[in-house]
Amino acid sequence: MILSDQTIKKMMKSEELQIHPAEPHQIQPASVDIRLGTHFLKIDENAIESIALDEPAKYVEFESEEIIIPPNSFLLATTKEYIKLPDNVTAFVEGRSSIGRMGLFIQNAGWVDPGFEGEITLELYNANRLPIRLIAGRRIAQLVLAFMDEKAETPYRGKYQGQRNAVGSQVYLDQEVVMKK
Repeated sequence: MILSDQTIKKMMKSEELQIHPAEPHQIQPASVDIRLGTHFLKIDENAIESIALDEPAKYVEFESEEIIIPPNSFLLATTKEYIKLPDNVTAFVEGRSSIGRMGLFIQNAGWVDPGFEGEITLELYNANRLPIRLIAGRRIAQLVLAFMDEKAETPYRGKYQGQRNAVGSQVYLDQEVVMKK
């Protein structure tokens, strides 16, 4: 069941659900708008010839209040908000429709597991032929929250737990890779 604005407000007031910092206008009828942070990562295309799943990717890291994403470019960004989900709530990250209409695709693999805590790393892709300029602090995506049928038996405590700033892929730490080594 998707959480309504009323339920979101109650859960935030009791701190059962934490989204900090958050302004009242960010709470929508069935979601919470999340804002663009100031930390970014992009693949260091000059340092590697390909991206592999069994080793760390190399990134260029930078902070900025404003970013221009060139056409057909990919970038990782962080949210301004730090969230903490209870063990019985999951969330979906969806780009705002107004932003999508500009040709910017926004994801975070689309899903946030119950028990997750941290800033959300957003995957930004400019599908346009023109650059897109973004400013930190602007609402860029929305968090749609849903109750699970019961509390997760094993809530998220994985490799991205507690993350601050944009965090690059850690797929090289997946169990099947680590077990092979």
